[in-house]
Amino acid sequence: MAGTDGFYPGRAPIDSYGNGGFRFAGMSHRGSLLYLPGGIRRWDKRVFTGLDAYALECIVTEAKAIDILLVGTGINMVPLDEKTRELLRGYGISADAMTTGAAARTYNVLLAEDRHVAAALIAVE
Repeated sequence: MAGTDGFYPGRAPIDSYGNGGFRFAGMSHRGSLLYLPGGIRRWDKRVFTGLDAYALECIVTEAKAIDILLVGTGINMVPLDEKTRELLRGYGISADAMTTGAAARTYNVLLAEDRHVAAALIAVE
C-alpha cells in the first residue's frame, strides 16, 4: 500500500478480495482495510469482534462525508451490536454488517453511484 503508514489517499473501487487481502488502484494489500472518503487505511484486525476504537475514531472523524457504512465481517456475517449502531446513528451514519464479499461488491456499486459510502472490511482467504 502507498506510504509506510498504510494509507492510500482518495477513493478507489475494490478490484478483488481474497487470499488474505485486497487489490485496488493497481496495488495489493494483505490484511483488513478501512475504505473511507479521505482514503484507504490499513486496519490491523483479523477476526471481526466489533468495530474497535481505531476504526470508530477513523469513521467518526469523516462522519460528515459518510451516509452508509458497510461492515464486511469475514466469511460469516456477524451483526453489529446495538451500542455501535446507536453511536453511528448519532453521527448520521447507517451501518450494515454482511460478509466481506457482499460488502466489497456493495461498496463498488455505491461508489460508482457516487454515494457517501465507507467500508470496514475484514480480509478473507
